[in-house]
Amino acid sequence: MKLADDASGIVSKRSSMTLFSDSSSHYSHRVRIVLSEKGVTVDLIECEEGVMSPELGELNPYQSVPTMVDRDLVLYESKVMMEYLDERFPHPPLLPVYPVARAESRLFMYRVEKDWCVLVDTIQSGGDAAAAAEAKRDLRESLTALAPIFAEKPFFMSEEFTLVDCCIAPILWRLPVLDVDIKLTKQTKPLFNYMDTLFSREAFQEGLSIQEREMRA
Repeated sequence: MKLADDASGIVSKRSSMTLFSDSSSHYSHRVRIVLSEKGVTVDLIECEEGVMSPELGELNPYQSVPTMVDRDLVLYESKVMMEYLDERFPHPPLLPVYPVARAESRLFMYRVEKDWCVLVDTIQSGGDAAAAAEAKRDLRESLTALAPIFAEKPFFMSEEFTLVDCCIAPILWRLPVLDVDIKLTKQTKPLFNYMDTLFSREAFQEGLSIQEREMRA
């Protein structure tokens, strides 16, 4: 395929791992969290005001971010990138060792995608105002209803920080710019404690872009 030939030519010019990212994208953010947790240094190419790098079109048929290049490998689906990084750089592990627990973590990530990510995407789409308002309400109500479960363990249904938390953290970090206001109450306090735990992690702070820092300035 011509596309594959072009991509190979571009990839061969790079000696290190490269991530095409967008600070407005929670999908890009989750991958950068994993990279920070693993202590992996990458060449970061940020999209500027929604304008994609011309190089991206030759690497990724969908011209989407995040896109990750590692030698001859090009990945353009965030969960695939996260699991690839966890296997490529096994320490610290971000998925459980045992198959049942790993499957449960993957199911949690699937539910985050279906229950929360689609709502964030609707809010950020800039399309129908009524749909965005409904998505904001649904996200606020869903997080409020589930808040008590965050009291059970330090991280999402786990004693250890996992890829599930990497998926949730970018959404929670963006709540102010998404205009999703969750009040601090007795019911929601575990959620606020969970956010404090995530946001205070050294790797999380190191992985924030300038634009992301401004979201909670």
